[in-house]
Amino acid sequence: MVATPDIWRNEYRHPGSWDRSFAPLSVSQMFAQSAAKNPDAYLADFMGRKFSYADVRLGMNRVAKGLQTLGIKKGDRVGIFLPNVPHYLAAYYGAMKMGATVVNFSPLYSVEELMHQVEDSGTRLLFTLSAKALLPTALEVLDKSSLEKLVVGTVVEALPLAKSLMFRVFKGGESVDMPKRRDVIPFNEVVDNDGVMERVGIDPRKDIALIQYTGGTTGTPKGAMLTHQNITVNARQINAIDPEPEAEDRIMGVLPFFHVFANATVLNRTVERGGEIVMLPRWNAAQALKAIERTKATALPGVPTMYTALLDHPRTPKTDFSSLRVCISGGAPLPVETKHKFEALTGAKLVEGYGLTESAGVVSCNPYDGENREGSIGQPIPSTIVKLVDKEDPNEPAPEGEPGEICIAGPQIMYGYWNRPDADDQILHDGFLRTGDVGTIDGDGYIYIVDRLKDMIAVSGFKVFPSQLEEILYKHKAIKEALVIGVPDDYTGEKPKAYVTLEKGEEATGDALKKWLNPQLGKHERVADVVIRDEMPKTMIGKLDRKALRAEEGV
Repeated sequence: MVATPDIWRNEYRHPGSWDRSFAPLSVSQMFAQSAAKNPDAYLADFMGRKFSYADVRLGMNRVAKGLQTLGIKKGDRVGIFLPNVPHYLAAYYGAMKMGATVVNFSPLYSVEELMHQVEDSGTRLLFTLSAKALLPTALEVLDKSSLEKLVVGTVVEALPLAKSLMFRVFKGGESVDMPKRRDVIPFNEVVDNDGVMERVGIDPRKDIALIQYTGGTTGTPKGAMLTHQNITVNARQINAIDPEPEAEDRIMGVLPFFHVFANATVLNRTVERGGEIVMLPRWNAAQALKAIERTKATALPGVPTMYTALLDHPRTPKTDFSSLRVCISGGAPLPVETKHKFEALTGAKLVEGYGLTESAGVVSCNPYDGENREGSIGQPIPSTIVKLVDKEDPNEPAPEGEPGEICIAGPQIMYGYWNRPDADDQILHDGFLRTGDVGTIDGDGYIYIVDRLKDMIAVSGFKVFPSQLEEILYKHKAIKEALVIGVPDDYTGEKPKAYVTLEKGEEATGDALKKWLNPQLGKHERVADVVIRDEMPKTMIGKLDRKALRAEEGV
């Protein structure tokens, strides 16, 4: 089924029309427009220290000049291995201004994960912090990969208070000494210039602004290439569905900027609008509640587990939420009970939306004002077409009245995967992006996800791919077979759980295997349990049967 244009035009519940166009616009042009309109307006609040648009514009210009001085050219890949700190703003917008392609890396990555993506993307230079949780990992990757340089900042540079505050702002934030090496450059040295860079021409529709890694259907990380136009269009699409475009705009930046959800709904959307971001370097319910009251925040995008954590926190009933207008939930299905409880407690509207890395962020959302349909991911944002195709044959429409694979077309859809034309052929079909999610569309154009084709496990909005965990399990000499599935979890939505059989003559306990496995994984990937079985379910041809395992375990 394809929801016809008449649905979007006649039954469209978002403000304005569904059918609209977006002029070409680079990311740096988007920033420049907002900075020129009101340079003294605040763009960021970091732990109480304010940064205006003029401040960040100066920082990004100096980063752009500094990168050129270091030999970075248009099209070179510049990595960002940072939590939500002011350095991210200058590095992100500065690199894009001088024509480099930013590559986002999660601060949760292990050495192996970071090194794989650095090598795959050809990242030449990496921004990070002199923090215990980051710098040792980055240094090891610098020594073992083709990465050429590290640019290292400190949280203290951005804080309004004493250095001791650094120990409280994010877990593992203790400072470590920066080695004296020619390939390790202090952030302050990079920005010690006049900010007058050599001009670079950018084609918004063709030049790649960002490589954002996603697991894909096979679990192998792939870099989605997002053009400047993909990013600025999605920012404009998100702002277009706000019924109060002139309202005060102060958004909570608790989602990590390295993730496409925050990159779209917090960072670029706010810059395009000229709003302010209340930045927190990591998710902490108590700090978020204090920041909402202190700054009178008006919006809080998050994943369902964040709203659950807020509901469970003892400070929540005493918190003044009167400034909050709207909260957007994404990354995982939003439980109806969570929505109702949060809205009743705060008085804010909590709406569910949907997006993918390959769509530069957002595809659809329930209306801020008007009807929210429970269990629905809403209607498409402007200029976005959604259709359903047969789950087995994308050349055929989904059978009438049956769910189909959700496919999307629109100006925010990625250019393609980095160096993976084979993957492009699988996911880009007849002008549409195949999402791997199975859903339905009702008569008013509201979309519902009912299943998913992928084996991914959604942990607090992060995608965990069983094959990657299984690959590590197989490295243990005692393990003969391994399968990982997602099991329900009240807090994270799902958690990985591993099931193994042992080689003949080998002995091990589930607890011992769990203790061996989890330190090798990112925090969101860690398994809840390792269960030792006598045998695994198998298909008729002898393959391990994940579907049968789920059925046996009742998930």
